[in-house]
Amino acid sequence: MSEQVTAAVRDVLPALRERAQEAEDRRRVPDESIKALQLAGVFKLLQPKRYGGFEAEPVTFYETIRAIASACGSTGWVSSVVGIHPWQLGLFPDEAQREVWGDDPDSRISSSYAPTGRATLVDGGYELTGRWSFSSGCDHASWVFLGGVVSDEGGKQVDFCTFLLPRKDYVIEDVWDTVGLRGTGSNDIIVDKVFVPKHRALSFADTSKCVCPGQELNTSPLYKLPFASLFSYAITTPIIGMATGAYNAHVEHMKARVRVSYKGERSSEDPFAKVRIATAASEIDAAWLQLTHNMTELMGHANRGERIPLPLRLRVRRDQVRGTGRAIEAIDMLFENSGGRAIRMGTPIQRFWRDAHAGRAHAINDPERALMMFGNGEFGIPVQDAML
Repeated sequence: MSEQVTAAVRDVLPALRERAQEAEDRRRVPDESIKALQLAGVFKLLQPKRYGGFEAEPVTFYETIRAIASACGSTGWVSSVVGIHPWQLGLFPDEAQREVWGDDPDSRISSSYAPTGRATLVDGGYELTGRWSFSSGCDHASWVFLGGVVSDEGGKQVDFCTFLLPRKDYVIEDVWDTVGLRGTGSNDIIVDKVFVPKHRALSFADTSKCVCPGQELNTSPLYKLPFASLFSYAITTPIIGMATGAYNAHVEHMKARVRVSYKGERSSEDPFAKVRIATAASEIDAAWLQLTHNMTELMGHANRGERIPLPLRLRVRRDQVRGTGRAIEAIDMLFENSGGRAIRMGTPIQRFWRDAHAGRAHAINDPERALMMFGNGEFGIPVQDAML
């Protein structure tokens, strides 16, 4: 089935490419695009088979996202973030899974993990209040994941959880008006003193230990991977996809471009243009090869029933932020060499450039933090982080 999803996505790429400007103008992915991706099976790739999913290999999911993002950066971003959530829901107690998928296995979830609201322990669960930003694709979702630090009645912090809320328990405020990733509709989520039952909360400590309630029924090795590894690559992959799209657009653009300052020389005859293309291609390939290599190694440990070693987790985060960096460097190199016509609004190169830089601003792409963690690990210094 995974191969059928990949083939179906290839068929819809031209339509996604044509709607890229429409996504920008609407400030959300067009409904037609979401429907096409849903019919293709994109959002079920990592969903448990018990609820109609495919339990695909993570690399297959990332390959699909890279292809989508190469056609439209915003659509790729939303597909990746929303597409990783079925995997996370598979870690929750089955009662939560039944509430989301029991009547509609196509239900989608958006998210905002930064703990900007307040979660307080109450009888039977939690009381949640606050505002969460950057919930990509929230207009296309009927549930949301929200991150929150849990405090007891005395105000003492006791846990850090992801909370699952239905659409009736939150309000979406339209605030998304940006220079990049304009089509993601990453609006704010507002919650006012909502009760969240215990079964709709998942501790980040459990996801880090790879020991979660959902594994009792979802026994595939897929659900024994660290949340931080899968989610961080769900952010870097669409950026690599944008670099791929920018590369393809740049090569086509340069085939026809004539450089006036060089006596009418075609850019395809310019040796320096060829060097930039080769360098950019190498950076994109390096980013992708490290990502797929690391994810394959992660799955190898999971398939063998082994604990995921800390050095590998640290390498995953190291190569994740470097993968984003390499993709950005490649896009910058291509953009700078594309000439004045490529910066006109509506052209794909400038859109990929803006989208990729907007994606670079995501907190998971903080290079110094991830690289410092890796360095600490190499020196034997203890490393503790929720995103490992």
